[in-house]
Amino acid sequence: MSGQLYHTISQITDELSTEECKQISYLCGALDMDMFSADPRGMLQSVLCQMRMDYVFLMELVLKIKRYDLLRGVLMTSKSTVEGMLKHGHAVPEYRLLMADVSEEMGTEDLKSLTFLLRGTLPKHKLENVQSFLDIVVELEKLNQLSSEKMDMIEHYLRSIHRADLAKKISRYQQRGLMTNQGTSPPDRLQLGRCRNALPNNSSVSCNVKQVPKFCDKMTAVKKEALSSCCQKDEEYSMQSDPRGVCLIIDCVGTEGDQLAKTFKGLHFHVIIHKLLSVRDVLSTLTEVARQRDHYRACVFVCCIISRSLSSDLLATDSHGPGLNLDTVRHLFTPNSCPGLAGKPKLFFIQSYDVSVPQGYDGCTGCGDQGDLETDGTVLFCRARTVPADADIFWSHCWTGGKKLEIPNHQSVYLQALRSSLTEGQKRRTHLVDIHMAVNREVYEHNKKSAESSCYLNLRHTLRKNVYLS
Repeated sequence: MSGQLYHTISQITDELSTEECKQISYLCGALDMDMFSADPRGMLQSVLCQMRMDYVFLMELVLKIKRYDLLRGVLMTSKSTVEGMLKHGHAVPEYRLLMADVSEEMGTEDLKSLTFLLRGTLPKHKLENVQSFLDIVVELEKLNQLSSEKMDMIEHYLRSIHRADLAKKISRYQQRGLMTNQGTSPPDRLQLGRCRNALPNNSSVSCNVKQVPKFCDKMTAVKKEALSSCCQKDEEYSMQSDPRGVCLIIDCVGTEGDQLAKTFKGLHFHVIIHKLLSVRDVLSTLTEVARQRDHYRACVFVCCIISRSLSSDLLATDSHGPGLNLDTVRHLFTPNSCPGLAGKPKLFFIQSYDVSVPQGYDGCTGCGDQGDLETDGTVLFCRARTVPADADIFWSHCWTGGKKLEIPNHQSVYLQALRSSLTEGQKRRTHLVDIHMAVNREVYEHNKKSAESSCYLNLRHTLRKNVYLS
């Protein structure tokens, strides 16, 4: 291994969590996971450096654990580029990719149920230390109870815990008959046409790969069916984690945060709620939540903010500006700032009470003279308020006059509509964009009846798939 490649491996392993180290090691064929508790990064470096490693294989490993920030920052490539390369074949055995996929989609309660069923198969002390599905897989492989050719038992257990979707993945794999070498090292790297182009800039390392036979030249009817199912699944973001993810609620008005918390708990989120914060405390809280490692295990992130505002700046409980710019809020959860949420939907719901807009103002502030508006009925969407420049953002912002806060027991029309629409959407499995259309209608009807206290909406999103919070 060249010094450059060794340095790259060191850079990557230094950024990984213990669980990510274990996951990569499993993909490489290592089974001695007990050794990772003391020095996970050192052990992973040892595993990688003992293998016939090249940049393509390393890219696939990093892609598999969804560390797209490391693809960009260390390997100088992108998620789409690596995915394009891997259309020609995978270096990581398909069986191990399958086990890693099942592990990602298995929630905490599913894992507990599976552990219970395995009490007579695995030793008690092993079951007590299980933290992920891969821990179970490793122990079963050691006992020769599970392999690429012996998967009936794990398929049966998955059906027993009512995860028929995961059991079907196992069944399809077995039907395809793609049995790859499952030794302690991966097979020779598949020849990928753009291998050399994928190297980091100024790298003198070459990809010494060999051509190996394709595992299956003819696509069977079963494989076509499986691919069709995968394509359909690719149209929506995964929501298999339990909890779904973090829902951060910051209520600087102190009126409706608790009701929002109840709604998102019902949607299977881990809710964090803060009330009556200053601008400084809001920024501190957002920064702290953005740095949480739990995002790597989660499927989605939600941020709800209720605050007084001055144009596009949140005032929180401060009496005057400068406030917190909404673009700053968004930026804290971009892939560069929060790599754990890379490729995952980030949903923002903001109700602001603008103290700079006179009550009954009939228009948008901050739009300039370009008339750059999108309309849905008579509900205005103002692009200039905040524009989500990054992928996987859903940005829903309602603002209205600050005098409404002087009304006793004031309730936001927008937040009421949002709560009811999310609850109904969960029952009917409606995707988020359609859910928001119901919110639009409620706000529109309110504005028709109460023109003097109109609400204005800014809905923008850069979602690449459908979001179902069911």
